[in-house]
Amino acid sequence: MAQEIEHTHFPIRGFSIHVAQVGKDELGTVVFLHGFPEIWYSWRHQMLAVAASGYRAIAPDCRGYGLSDQPPESEEASWEDLVADVLAILDAYSVPKAFLVGKDFGAFPAYEFALQHPERTRGVACLGIPFNPAPMSLDAMPEGFYVKRWREPGRAEADFGRHDVRRVVRTIYVLFAGAEIPTAEEGQEIMDLADLSTPLPEWFTEEDLDAYAKLYEKSGFRYPLQMPYRAIHKIPNRLDAKFQVPVFMVMGEKDYAFKFPGFETAMRGGIMEKFMPDLKITYIPEGGHFVQEQLPEQVNELLLGFLKDHPLVAA
Repeated sequence: MAQEIEHTHFPIRGFSIHVAQVGKDELGTVVFLHGFPEIWYSWRHQMLAVAASGYRAIAPDCRGYGLSDQPPESEEASWEDLVADVLAILDAYSVPKAFLVGKDFGAFPAYEFALQHPERTRGVACLGIPFNPAPMSLDAMPEGFYVKRWREPGRAEADFGRHDVRRVVRTIYVLFAGAEIPTAEEGQEIMDLADLSTPLPEWFTEEDLDAYAKLYEKSGFRYPLQMPYRAIHKIPNRLDAKFQVPVFMVMGEKDYAFKFPGFETAMRGGIMEKFMPDLKITYIPEGGHFVQEQLPEQVNELLLGFLKDHPLVAA
């Protein structure tokens, strides 16, 4: 019988952070860190798979997302806060060391946590976002590039505000599931790039959309626009990074992010290996941006292989 995902809230550094969890921690703990427009729910397939294999799965809603508390409007979004939140969650569970699995912007705190706290990290697996020792430059991207648009204070708020939350999440999922970078023309906004006649991806149901919409109706988009889009320039330089833990990178070759400046070079050109002595990279030819939802069985098999390749060593 499949285990059921349970939900709890922890007081984490002054905020109530929602955490979904499942599994018994027989072989260790795996912490899943979501991206945008996601929440804990985007890891549902992986959580059940690792739990069935003897691990405990923990998937928080990032501060400002889903059922977690909203930071005050006066507080600037900080990557360091995300790293500190992960550490506090491990402490709340009394977990000495854990695997971290990050996707989209969740990859950044996963990488950074491993660098700052190698003694608390058994390994890092990231989907879709390679380690970059310096913040990505957006200068070469067109004006209509969605990240540039959403970095402008008020622009995405006005664009999103023309539609209900469900329509906004639906449009972003449709756009991000494609192989092309979402880019608007002059006089066009990002929400104009898809309408209700554009079908959802075949692996994403109306019930899935309802689950996301319900939680974004609670949280809104204020903080999700701050983190990650208006905090990209704050990503620290890590030119001296040296990972002391194993790293596993999974990249869908039809993920639009693979076309971001420097991403393919970082992965195929050997750049990541300079910082990660124990690195494995796997490409999924048909994989898109939401590869863990699109091809869950394939991702689960890869992830479990990584976990089992790095068993807990008795002290």
